[in-house]
Amino acid sequence: MKRCMIVLLILSPILTGCWDKRELNELGITLAIGIDKVEDEYQVTAQVVVPSEIPTKTSTGRSPVILFKEKGETVYEALRKITKISPRKIYPGHLRMLVLGEDLAEEGIAKSLDFLSRDWELRSDFFVAIAKDGTAEEVLNVRTTIESIPANKMFNSLQTSEHYWAATNGIKLDELIASLTSDGKEAVLTGILVTGDQEIGSTKQNIESINPPTRIVYDELAVFKKDKLVGWLTERESRGYNGIVNEVQNSVTAISCPEEGKATIEIIKVDSKMKGKINKGKPEVDVNIKVKGNVGEVECQINLNELDTIVELEKITEKQMEETINLAIESLQKQYKSDIFGFGEAIHRSNPKEWKKMKEQWDEEFAEMTANVKVDVELKHTGTEGNSFLEKIEVE
Repeated sequence: MKRCMIVLLILSPILTGCWDKRELNELGITLAIGIDKVEDEYQVTAQVVVPSEIPTKTSTGRSPVILFKEKGETVYEALRKITKISPRKIYPGHLRMLVLGEDLAEEGIAKSLDFLSRDWELRSDFFVAIAKDGTAEEVLNVRTTIESIPANKMFNSLQTSEHYWAATNGIKLDELIASLTSDGKEAVLTGILVTGDQEIGSTKQNIESINPPTRIVYDELAVFKKDKLVGWLTERESRGYNGIVNEVQNSVTAISCPEEGKATIEIIKVDSKMKGKINKGKPEVDVNIKVKGNVGEVECQINLNELDTIVELEKITEKQMEETINLAIESLQKQYKSDIFGFGEAIHRSNPKEWKKMKEQWDEEFAEMTANVKVDVELKHTGTEGNSFLEKIEVE
């Protein structure tokens, strides 16, 4: 009898069902949220799915999403005030994108993230981006092609871009908060930009053209100091950053051939390791990056059947990647004094006692520290062709 009572006590929470059960038709499924700062208030914009317009035989061709926006003294208050205009309660459990306005980011993003970090309805698998040169509302107000739901377009584009192009980086909420609260590493976020005619962007005309007048594109990485946006990396600097932090999955880079012309190297694998140390009382890091790649394109007269040619292309690629990475480090040290690479974390891991002494002045230490960068490139394949057919014809 006693054993049966124990089993019933264990199973009782499961058998009672969901205490907070709600019907799907009572919820406004929200796939993207934008947060802007308007004067002293937060403005929250919610991109909500219109169920009847999700591609089906009954679709009328109207927009598959609708925007609701409200202002409040806090993010939570603004979100709840949306119920004044929305027939359903905003439900962010399936959120795919969180877009923060540039003005808000310059003022500081930490307070605006608190509600999102503690809301039990939210999963942490959505991307966070900064609306470059604009507001989050403007980004969420653009209709998109291929992916009819703009939030899905933004999510899938960033996921694809970070996989195949080394200048973007998909940062999720838990990763962002980890950087904001870390000793020795500052945060970065990918910028998202509205290009073209914003007035047309929200209309049906934008998706009826083969060349949409308004587009949403990802553009460069935003640099933070504490929780404030302090500037933007160039595309080349963004590539250097991702190389250091081991966030390059696959990419391409154009290099100069030994004499003249260009070749393109496809990067298929990157393994970056960072080690901190104290050298003569000063912090120092070694960054060793192993790269595997293929010859993807040749626009010059070289003999790929010779081993010496492959070795020379490897050396050229190594030199160029080292220059790109050192450029990113120099920019962060001199222009922003923001350690987005995690050099401070590397020093902390290797020398916790020394780190304790210098962490309060880490901005200054970071700006003057030495970073030793070494790139080792191995080219595996040259594609289905050996030498380029260009050598058989005269090309100016």
